[in-house]
Amino acid sequence: MLPFVATKTATPWGPASLVEELTVPQRSGDKRFASVVQLLEGAKGERLVRFAYSTNGTARRGPVTLRARDVERLVSSLADCPQLAEMLGFDVKEGAKGNP
Repeated sequence: MLPFVATKTATPWGPASLVEELTVPQRSGDKRFASVVQLLEGAKGERLVRFAYSTNGTARRGPVTLRARDVERLVSSLADCPQLAEMLGFDVKEGAKGNP
């Protein structure tokens, strides 16, 4: 059974649809969590990028902290999310890693 994935979300600018999502699993000692980067699209077509973290699959508000190796994994994974990569200024045609 696949987990439910919300395709609509609320933002301070109104409702938005989830276009792409990238999850970077992380851990600190016994704690397991993930940082999430989402590309959203508002009702008028405006693109938004949301950074969040999740615990047990539930998105949480608050600061997102990435270690250098987590940033490397995020950048490497952008090849699977070309629209998100473009929004963040990465050229996925050349390979996302090291090409902001």
